[in-house]
Amino acid sequence: MLKRIFQSGLCWLWLAIVVIAIDRYTKYWMTHHLVLGEPLPVLSIFNLTLAYNTGAAFSFLHNASGWQNWLLGGFAALVSAMILVALYRSCAKEYWYNIALCFIFGGALGNAWDRALYGYVIDFLNFHLGHWHFAIFNIADSAISVGAFMLLFYWMRQGKTKA
Repeated sequence: MLKRIFQSGLCWLWLAIVVIAIDRYTKYWMTHHLVLGEPLPVLSIFNLTLAYNTGAAFSFLHNASGWQNWLLGGFAALVSAMILVALYRSCAKEYWYNIALCFIFGGALGNAWDRALYGYVIDFLNFHLGHWHFAIFNIADSAISVGAFMLLFYWMRQGKTKA
């Protein structure tokens, strides 16, 4: 059994742990050094701004009465279980695929951790151009996005090699 784990994509789970650790540390630091809603300018296009997101991406469902935490938490659990199965079934040498899944897995667990502890997700990365602001996000969101783009690239590349 242990040999199978090390031959599968599960051997890459350390990467998800790194994503979770960085996410947890940055959220801890931001909540202890920033004032909620008050931007700290870093670059002309980037601020650190502490925000609490009770909804999903781009604050979708943020005005719901609390049921969204159960829905989003359940979705994160379902996706996490599917990712663990996919990692177990994949070969350890499918680097790109396994890394992408571990980024998504780590990001999903990082945000689920917030929802379980606080009832909201801690966000702080705030990019903007003039008065236009992109949605405030965090390291977990970034890992999920990078992992999703990596998966898309992987699947597009797989399609070309089979043709």
